[in-house]
Amino acid sequence: MVDRVKGKLALVTGAAQGLGAAHSLLLAKEGARVLCTDINSNGAANTAQFINEQFGAGTAYSIEHDVTNVSHWNAAVEMARDNLGGLNVLVNNAGIGVAGNIEDCTFEDWKRCFAVNVDSIFHGCQAALPLMREHAPGSIINISSIAGLIASDTMPAYNASKASVWMLSKSIALHCAKKNMGIRCNSIHPTFVDTPILDGTAKHAGIEKGVLMEKLARQVPLKMVGEPNDIANAVLYLASDESRFMTGAELKLDGGISAM
Repeated sequence: MVDRVKGKLALVTGAAQGLGAAHSLLLAKEGARVLCTDINSNGAANTAQFINEQFGAGTAYSIEHDVTNVSHWNAAVEMARDNLGGLNVLVNNAGIGVAGNIEDCTFEDWKRCFAVNVDSIFHGCQAALPLMREHAPGSIINISSIAGLIASDTMPAYNASKASVWMLSKSIALHCAKKNMGIRCNSIHPTFVDTPILDGTAKHAGIEKGVLMEKLARQVPLKMVGEPNDIANAVLYLASDESRFMTGAELKLDGGISAM
């Protein structure tokens, strides 16, 4: 199959690297035009430039975007209107992890985790839905985590924020359905994925990246760590009309962890 999202107009947050870059590239490859946003403006610009080199000028654009900032969201949505010609796919991918158990985690880190992981989706949907309604059918895709469904004693802020993304997605889905907007909303729940985040994790732990990958893989029934395209393929499906009957649902891309 080719051109699975031909004509779609997508905004992807956290698109400078890792999952966001993979989502942006695959959506463009399958026919969408994409606005790549990130607080790292140079990284977002590099992603957009690479897409344009591969698929032609005007396929992708970029903008600096702090997803916790309402004015940044308004500017990003206006750029989608002006440069893409509208918006019908919103991929809320930007997120952070915060370590520290319930005794060690600071309230500042707790609030920062929720601001980036949860508040961003609240602000983003409020800013984007009016434009998405003009270009329905549409799809909102929120990147949660398997950590939003399965808890750990070491990261209460991350667990709680990603669980909030899961339930917020369902509420958004029901609202859009009730209002007959023609806009769906679903969440994706990955486990460990080989992105630059794992490079930092390995460095922080003082171990080689390969050693970390082996340790993580042993925790997964399929005995592997995911690749960015494993998640991007799910984003592509949810962005496409192939998933037109799917809303308020969660896709677990966890190699079987949640089945144990």
